[in-house]
Amino acid sequence: MRRRALVILSLLAVLAPVLTVPAQADTRRTPADCAAALDCTAADIDLLTMAERLEFVRAMQAGPGAVLGVTDRWRNIEGVITFFRDHRLGAPGTWVSYVDAGIVEGIERGFAIALGRSADGFGNPGSAKWATYITGDWPTRAAHDRAWSEAEQASTEHGVALAESHGQYATGVEQRFYQFSETYRWALRNRPAAVDLLAVFGPLIHPDLARLRVPFYDWFTDVRESAPSIKGCEMAYGFAQLHPIAGVLGVAGLFLAYVTELFDEYQTRQVVR
Repeated sequence: MRRRALVILSLLAVLAPVLTVPAQADTRRTPADCAAALDCTAADIDLLTMAERLEFVRAMQAGPGAVLGVTDRWRNIEGVITFFRDHRLGAPGTWVSYVDAGIVEGIERGFAIALGRSADGFGNPGSAKWATYITGDWPTRAAHDRAWSEAEQASTEHGVALAESHGQYATGVEQRFYQFSETYRWALRNRPAAVDLLAVFGPLIHPDLARLRVPFYDWFTDVRESAPSIKGCEMAYGFAQLHPIAGVLGVAGLFLAYVTELFDEYQTRQVVR
C-alpha cells in the first residue's frame, strides 16, 4: 500500500503542470481601449474602478474631444468621479457604479455618434442627446447649458434604471445625495429662475451674493470646472448623511441650500486667483 501511494504521488507530481487550471485572463476593457474604440458598454464601465473611469473620461476629451473641438466639456463629471474615487464609493455592481456607468456610457456613445462611427446608442437615451450637444451650435450660455443638462439627465435616469434592473436601489443617503445632483441639472436648465432666486434670497445667504450672483452662477454651472462639482459633492454627501433636507421645499429650496456653502468656495477661489 505504501509503495502504491508513493507511485501515485510521483505520477501526480509529473502531471501537476498539465492538470493545473490556467489562471483566467483579465477580460476587463481598459480606459485607453474604451476611449479609442468608443464601444464599451455600461456593463464594461461598471467593472472599471473610479480611478479608471476618471482616466477614461479624460482620454475621451483629449482624443475624440480634440477632433470635435470639445476638449473640456466634462470637467464637472471628472469632479464627481474624483469625489467617488476619494471616498471609495461606487464599487462595481453597486447602485452608484451603475448610475455613473450609465452617464459615462452616454457620453462615450455620444462621441461615437457625433464622429459618425455608429448610430447605435446602446439603448441609452442620453447617447443621441450627447451627440446633439457635441455637434450643436449653442448661441447663448443658457442654450448650451440646457443642452448639456438634458443629455446628462437622460443618461443619469438610464443609469438609475440600469441599477434597478440589477436589483440595486439607492440607500437613503444615496437618494438624498441624488436629489442634490438634480439641483445642478435644474440650475443648468433654468438660468433665469436660478439667477432670480439668488437676487431675492442672496442677501439672506451672504451680503455679497446678490451683487455677485451672475459670476457665481456662471462658475457654479461651468461644465469646464471640476472644483464646483467636487465641493458640491462633498457638501451634498455631508448633508445627505445628516438628513437635513426633509423640510426643504422643492428643487429651488435645495438649490439655495446648495449655494450657501458653495459661495464661500467661490469667493476663496477668486481670492486665490
